[in-house]
Amino acid sequence: MKKRKVLAAVLVFGISIQVLASCTAEEQTGIARAQVGVACYNQSDIFISELLDCFEEKLNQLEKGSFEATVTVRDGAGSQRIQNDQVKELVDAGCNVLCVNLVDRADPSEIIDIARENDIPIIFFNREPVAEDMMQWDKLYYVGADAKQSGVMQGELAADAIETEPQIDRNKDGKIQYVVLEGEPGHQDAIIRTENAVDTLRGKGVELEKLSYGIANWNQAQAENRMLQMIGQHQNQIELVLANNDAMALGAIDAYKKLNRTESALPVFFGIDGTKEGLEAIKEKKMAGTVYNDKEGQAEAMAKLTEALVSGSGLSDIEFENEKYIYLPYSKVTFENVEDYIEKE
Repeated sequence: MKKRKVLAAVLVFGISIQVLASCTAEEQTGIARAQVGVACYNQSDIFISELLDCFEEKLNQLEKGSFEATVTVRDGAGSQRIQNDQVKELVDAGCNVLCVNLVDRADPSEIIDIARENDIPIIFFNREPVAEDMMQWDKLYYVGADAKQSGVMQGELAADAIETEPQIDRNKDGKIQYVVLEGEPGHQDAIIRTENAVDTLRGKGVELEKLSYGIANWNQAQAENRMLQMIGQHQNQIELVLANNDAMALGAIDAYKKLNRTESALPVFFGIDGTKEGLEAIKEKKMAGTVYNDKEGQAEAMAKLTEALVSGSGLSDIEFENEKYIYLPYSKVTFENVEDYIEKE
């Protein structure tokens, strides 16, 4: 028994020396090493996938001798329970920064508790937690954009198109018959985008008649199915499609393509995000416009914040709103300026 205790003590001592040597070596080299654990709500979301690609690129650009980063991505597949478990695994694997794209923006408490217990800062991105939750700890940050601005800009794009192209009102009744493709039921960004797009159109004097709406969970295939149902109900009455993101706008376009509808029978389509496919659809005049969600800017902000949190310097140089928030502005994309955005990809 004594031998076992002595052996165990020697092993523990040896491990302690190893860890100490490793820490000392890191201090001597002066390299800040970020082990970034990314938990996203659903990696099949095209915008999220493109944003994460940008994030890794921006981290690579920051690696200049004094900073190194490795990134591990986990897909929550739409389940908050799964995402909570994945965050635990990322922490156990040694991650020292967490970047979290919440499945349920109203339910971050377990993830916050895990991070706080292990003193690991969290950068929430794209899906903004409730303000009260962001106040739970001083090492919680958010990088994203203002959902209201995206809705207003989508409404402005649609109003401008209706003003310059009177043929959009195909039945010439002085009203625009429209449908909406929304993200998730009850999701804050979906509600805000829809309400502000419609309110902006009305505020610009456009008379509207809402025919229907469909929940498509930000997904192109689901949007195609919802659009097919709405076309079945309303046939050629639909003159305008407002989609909460580009993927759903593209799904609506797919529905009309499947039905072999002629161009004269097509409504105008507007999205939000400015994904690669969305931009190409505008270039090909399949989609009238989108609101560009600055993934490059968001990725750069996340990367710089990661570096500052790990290195312990540079945090004061970052511009926050209320010491926690970094918002990147949206911008409007039409056929006239789409090439400028395609060049950025």
